[in-house]
Amino acid sequence: MDCISVFDMLKIGVGPSSSHTLGPWRAAEAFLKELEAASIFEKITRVRVDLYGSLSLTGKGHATDYAVMLGLSGADPEYVPIDDISSIINTINETTTINFGGKFKINFDPKTDIVFNREFLPFHANGLTFTAINGDEEFSSTFYSVGGGFFTKEDEETSNTEVTCAFPFLFNTSTELLEYCAKENKSISEIMFENEKSIRTEDEIHLELMRIWDTMLECMYIGCHTEGILPGGLNVKRRAYDMHKNLVGSTPYSTPQEWITSIRKTKVYFRQILKWVSCFALAVNEVNASLGRVVTAPTNGSAGVIPAVLMYYLVIENHKGGQKEIEQFLTTAGVIGSIFKKGATISAAMGGCQAEIGVSSAMAAAALCELMGGTPAQVTMAAEIAMEHHLGLTCDPIGGLVQIPCIERNTMGAIKAINAAELALDTDPLHAKVPLDKVVNTMWQTAKDMNNKYKETSEGGLAVAVNIADC
Repeated sequence: MDCISVFDMLKIGVGPSSSHTLGPWRAAEAFLKELEAASIFEKITRVRVDLYGSLSLTGKGHATDYAVMLGLSGADPEYVPIDDISSIINTINETTTINFGGKFKINFDPKTDIVFNREFLPFHANGLTFTAINGDEEFSSTFYSVGGGFFTKEDEETSNTEVTCAFPFLFNTSTELLEYCAKENKSISEIMFENEKSIRTEDEIHLELMRIWDTMLECMYIGCHTEGILPGGLNVKRRAYDMHKNLVGSTPYSTPQEWITSIRKTKVYFRQILKWVSCFALAVNEVNASLGRVVTAPTNGSAGVIPAVLMYYLVIENHKGGQKEIEQFLTTAGVIGSIFKKGATISAAMGGCQAEIGVSSAMAAAALCELMGGTPAQVTMAAEIAMEHHLGLTCDPIGGLVQIPCIERNTMGAIKAINAAELALDTDPLHAKVPLDKVVNTMWQTAKDMNNKYKETSEGGLAVAVNIADC
């Protein structure tokens, strides 16, 4: 069984896409390590990158070319200053050189050294091959970005992960997870916390979970306080700014934490709740679309759902909620995400948008349900309800950009998650007709049956029905 950590499902990175940006970025870093392991890194004079399948078809819109350049230049997506990204890319384009691994310059012309190949490699829809050149000698390595910032190689059994040891509670399915909960008399988050303790100290777990939340909160804050037009050519106007301006009260604030307090003092009728949740989700994904720093949850394209639902809990449902509840929410969400990754996919290029928004909605529904007092069985029911009503959702980004319909879909996923949690809380799990594991399997079967043009290729759906010129 795979040991997938919460921190594998919730990664800090740069937008707009976990599979098309973060995954290729991390793959580029891995390629540099391969060159160093082979003792040829210092001998390299040129490098070429071939993108295949979905990475090629929507690579420009997803900044895949930027990602591989940044990765090859030694920039870390988790820590690189966002304001430095454009200057790094501009320098590479203007000088046709790249600071290879951040250590020395080699020739690199993005126009010729990044090749967009429309054909798909047989192993996975998101393939890319790095070729390092030293005179007449070449060293090539092929990677596959499998969603959520994960990457793998065809000859590897599992995706890359920092987890190298066995959890005390190993599970691939929700049935196995619920058995542990019953046997140990623990909640889902408590089971996962014990797993995390096998690879990290408690202090590290607390620190990293709060760092993830702080990144989410900052992302929402930036999105709600930034106006303008999103990059990419669609001329999509940011909406979170205006929506927030009409919702926020008169209580002054100057920090994200003070902002939370200010929101708690506003009137929250049903319409306002809907608008606040939508505003939070829009804010995150507008930042994501602008190559901002977000948390993959479980992907960049679905990054707004989980923070929006958690923010809803903190500013609407429980004004006293703090670190304990935040950590519980994120941990539960991570568990549910891992079940979908193990049993199906979190890659839109493999499963359509059900693998992104659907999974994120299921994760958020489960997490909210546990915070609201749901039993482990009700928590998995909440995840099932949320995914059940995202089954078959296609991925059809207009212009290959993570904007239309992606940004709005995060608002819908967040609202569905809240509703799913409420339905589960009011239902006896013994009366449930559809277990979560059946939904996970159905999602995977649906993904395999889905036409490729609806899997992040921009060759079907809205991506074809609506031209860029129409926008």
